[in-house]
Amino acid sequence: MGSNTSHGVGVVETAAATAAKVTDTAAAGDKPKCKACCACPETKRARDQCIVENGEENCTKLIEAHKQCMRDQGFKI
Repeated sequence: MGSNTSHGVGVVETAAATAAKVTDTAAAGDKPKCKACCACPETKRARDQCIVENGEENCTKLIEAHKQCMRDQGFKI
């Protein structure tokens, strides 16, 4: 059981860094190179873990980072 403090701070920073890397490498207007289920695994994993541990309302930064990563991969989200 333990404390109710969030352990996702490092995860937020990692997900944001990953999203930034994807933004740098993806050209605007490109078609997706993979299926949506396979895109942005780092931000997806961080987002999902945060939602399970803290609830969706407490994970808006990770949710937005994943959405941005998906957009950068060419998905319309």
